Amino acid sequence: MLIERLRERLHADRLQLDPEVMEGYAHDEAEWAPHGAPLALVRPHTAEEVQEVVRACIEFGVPVVPRGAGTGLSGGANAVDGCVVLSTEAMTAVTQIDAVERLAVVQPGVVNDHLRAAVAEHELWYPPDPASSPWSTIGGNVATNAGGLCCVKYGVTADYVLEVQVVTGTGELVRLGRRTAKGVAGYDLARLLVGSEGTLGVITEVTVRLRPQRAPERTVAGFFSSIVDAGRAVTAVGAAGIVPSALELIDRHCLAAVDRWKKMDLAVEADAVLLARCDVPGAAGDDEADAIRTCFERAGATWAARSTDEAEADALFEARRLAYPALERLGPVLTEDVCVPKVAVPEMLARIEAIGKKHDTLIASIAHAGDGNLHPLLVTPRDDDAARERAQHAFREIIEEALALGGTVTGEHGVGLLKMDGLAQELPPAVMNLHRAVKAALDPHGILNPGKVITAAG
Repeated sequence: MLIERLRERLHADRLQLDPEVMEGYAHDEAEWAPHGAPLALVRPHTAEEVQEVVRACIEFGVPVVPRGAGTGLSGGANAVDGCVVLSTEAMTAVTQIDAVERLAVVQPGVVNDHLRAAVAEHELWYPPDPASSPWSTIGGNVATNAGGLCCVKYGVTADYVLEVQVVTGTGELVRLGRRTAKGVAGYDLARLLVGSEGTLGVITEVTVRLRPQRAPERTVAGFFSSIVDAGRAVTAVGAAGIVPSALELIDRHCLAAVDRWKKMDLAVEADAVLLARCDVPGAAGDDEADAIRTCFERAGATWAARSTDEAEADALFEARRLAYPALERLGPVLTEDVCVPKVAVPEMLARIEAIGKKHDTLIASIAHAGDGNLHPLLVTPRDDDAARERAQHAFREIIEEALALGGTVTGEHGVGLLKMDGLAQELPPAVMNLHRAVKAALDPHGILNPGKVITAAG
């Protein structure tokens, strides 16, 4: 029996069978995504222990659902009935920081902000910064190819992964990628694992690329009486050839929810706020900030200025990070994650507004607006099945409109459970079959996070 086999191969404190404890590991933050009941929870400390778990699950034909901090928003870490949930939360070592090669080697349970703090001591910087960076782990960031506020200029997690150590679907412990500055030998299997959401292997170590620390950022804020005008300002910044280090949108619903929760005194009279940052040093940075402000004003900002109060600027960015948990206090939140071309941002925002009115659903909006990654947040009253059904219709319509504008169903949260139908809409059948072929080749026993990302062949 599997449980006996795990007891034979692991330290006693690694295995947890208490149903109440396991329930806390049975799902991520995607409140509307279904989840099952695990058979067991395992919290290994080493790659070899992960390998023992996977090999035992192969032997008994039991699914393995890898899990980081559980901050995901698509159901990718949700348990299926009778599975083993494999949490990497105890694998928290930063084993190497190399200032010459500008890389760090970390276990998957390292929290994003903890890595950033560790490399900052060496005057280095790890750019990917999802809004959940104070809690989310590098393993989870790699599994979903997480983005964040800085990715408009500096890219997403995949742009910083040099090498991964992974336990495969056949129970082998292998390294994929390379630590050299260049290398094109063989297929890019490391990149394939990034964003695979635990369906192709269990990540046990990650080598990430680092950058030098940046110059201090300048912040520009713009208030808009229309969220569509804010979208036009995003397009204007792109058309001007400016690449800010962050360009974030937050609407009045989000600001009000954060203010009620945290009492931050966010006295903002606007339907939407754009927050831009630029990190170009010296006079060129001042010019870039002024150019961003001009773009805001020409797009219809009711007020725009370069911040002279860093505490105030930081408070607005903190409100952006806190928007999702603040809205959860109002009721269940269904989180969208579509991405459209920058030129389509105003139109997509207009369509989202229209969809909210059509389905009588409160849709609050936050966005990594600078790269077209929009996060409409659909909020419903608790225990209101009719409102939930309307919101689900709105969710599907937002996906359809994003695809119609040349976009994609997910920019950074992953497919998980919530976007499987959307992925099937986005990709033609021949491409979906390629995905299925890769899955079958790397997970021949079908035990790695089954039922996620890719729908079964029709």
